[in-house]
Amino acid sequence: MEIDIISEEENPMLHRTDVRFEIVHEDASPSRLSVRDSLAAKLDKDSDEVVVHELDTKFGMRKTVGYAKIYDSPEFARDVEQDYMLDRNKIGDAEADAEEA
Repeated sequence: MEIDIISEEENPMLHRTDVRFEIVHEDASPSRLSVRDSLAAKLDKDSDEVVVHELDTKFGMRKTVGYAKIYDSPEFARDVEQDYMLDRNKIGDAEADAEEA
């Protein structure tokens, strides 16, 4: 899976960078979590700081276009993002998870 960054836009008020990217893949469409981990590795960030919002693959194509938000820290991501988006990206509050167990 090869990721190319199409555009980056700084958003200092929310402590994040909005990123549009393109993925060329050989097999089936990649999962949200594999894209998140690959994007985090490419941008040298922790995977809890990356929230993938959309992935769009055209039928029969080996190319996916997506949009993600890269936060300065996982705390900023938890403060700004909605709960369902945090669940989709498997970003949780480690302290809350420990309390529930």
